[in-house]
Amino acid sequence: MNHNHVHIEKHEVKAKNLVYSILLNLLITIAQVVGGIVSGSLALISDALHNFSDVLSLVFSLVANKLSRRKASIDQTFGLKRAELIAAFVNAATLIIVAFILIYGAIERFIHPHDIKSNLVIWLAALGIAVNGFSVILLKKDANHNLNMKSAYLHLLTDMMASIAVLVGGLLMKFFGWFWVDSVMTILIAIYLIVVGIDLLLKSTKMLMLFTPAHIDIKEIVREVHKVSGAGKLHHIHVWHLNEEEIHLEAHLDCPEDFTLTQFDEVLNRIELVLFEKFGINHTTIQPEFKKEDPKDFIVQD
Repeated sequence: MNHNHVHIEKHEVKAKNLVYSILLNLLITIAQVVGGIVSGSLALISDALHNFSDVLSLVFSLVANKLSRRKASIDQTFGLKRAELIAAFVNAATLIIVAFILIYGAIERFIHPHDIKSNLVIWLAALGIAVNGFSVILLKKDANHNLNMKSAYLHLLTDMMASIAVLVGGLLMKFFGWFWVDSVMTILIAIYLIVVGIDLLLKSTKMLMLFTPAHIDIKEIVREVHKVSGAGKLHHIHVWHLNEEEIHLEAHLDCPEDFTLTQFDEVLNRIELVLFEKFGINHTTIQPEFKKEDPKDFIVQD
């Protein structure tokens, strides 16, 4: 068994931006809960509920980010690098749960409508837009490199959009007396939450279940490896995400000759370079074989 690991440049997530976002969202949550109760706006309370879920998700993301940096040990040979995937999964699930709670509340409000103090709704919605907009800017760069941060970013982005919807609803209620808009905006917010939540949930689930990364074509990997000088038949292949930054491959290589270890290392280095440059696979573990009687399929059921 031989094993190679290519060093990759890792994007350093700025944890302090998460802390700032947590404090800002905690502030706006309290303000919107009080304002929603006083004004009688379900959309405002819904936005506050979503903001509170943001606070929880951001705290979870912060903890996961800290855990993922722990070094490997005898008991945790990979460290806790998958903690951020778990955080992304949980955050996505909470987005969907919150959405259904909002839909239920909106239907209740359709059945039992009442007047709403639109001025308070407008001002608090504007505050929500400002706070969440600033938080979105803080996390945008990290969201492009990290699924955990992307889940936190999406929470904040959808909440900013929710605040915009609440603001529009408040203006329509103020100038036209359309109080039913409050429920409509709530449902629209919820539908959007479900859409983005399901997409993130699927991505994090596939990584946690060790699915082959979406951009990886196993057959193409085999074709490229077979072009390498000295490489035999590559088979029994597994490719998976350890986390957002690391893609692992393990496989068997049926060598054409009875290589020495030095000769095999030379072949392996060439293979590893191809895997990294063409597919972004930075961690390879390949088991050499010579005239071994075993299945030679790409994917073999153990």
